[in-house]
Amino acid sequence: MAKITLVDDDENIVTSVSLALESHGHVVKAYFDGAAGLAALENEPPDLAILDVKMPRMDGMEVLRRLRRTSDLPVIILTSKDEEIDEILGFNLGADDYMHKPFSQRLLIERVKAVLRRAGIEGEDASAAGPPSSAAAAAEAARAIRRGKLTLDPARHDCLWDGKPVKLTVTEFLLLQSLAQRPGFVKSRDNLMDAAYDDQVYVDDRTIDSHIKRMRKKFRDVDPEFDAIETLYGVGYRYRES
Repeated sequence: MAKITLVDDDENIVTSVSLALESHGHVVKAYFDGAAGLAALENEPPDLAILDVKMPRMDGMEVLRRLRRTSDLPVIILTSKDEEIDEILGFNLGADDYMHKPFSQRLLIERVKAVLRRAGIEGEDASAAGPPSSAAAAAEAARAIRRGKLTLDPARHDCLWDGKPVKLTVTEFLLLQSLAQRPGFVKSRDNLMDAAYDDQVYVDDRTIDSHIKRMRKKFRDVDPEFDAIETLYGVGYRYRES
């Protein structure tokens, strides 16, 4: 069970999505404009936010932009099929996933499950999933990573650079973890997609590039000389340990 905040000005969507999420055991709070939604997200952070793009008072992109100043809360954005620019902008701002309208409730539930799993939040069927296939692999994934100035603690979702905290979204953290686990080794965009997204979620190369670009900016806000994530054009990325 997760606490989910839904922000959308379409009453029919709010009703249908809320019922679908609640039927799977989640607790949903709904708001009908961006300003009210942002205030709720800041005052009482949930486990996941679902934001529509076009809303009165404050649109979903502005809500996401302001939220990302202080929070790495997982976010799914809702966008119309003809609004590709919204998807690109959403990923640039740090969205974890997006859904095209109209969408099936079943698909939305699967996307919510996927984002919650990536965030390390126990889902409704986690107890039925049984033990992990490899205890050693699970232990390895949870172990803190130290690479030069970088410290990553997956268990706490903490990231430090030279002792200073860097706030990463769930997706950014998973991408960096994948790179830092094997410094010097090149990870293709497909490799990074596999590390950060579930199989049922398709993203293109621009999405990975957007996440990497935003992640670099966060580190350079802490250290202007940061250059640990190296681009190999046409190939992928690698972590360069200093």
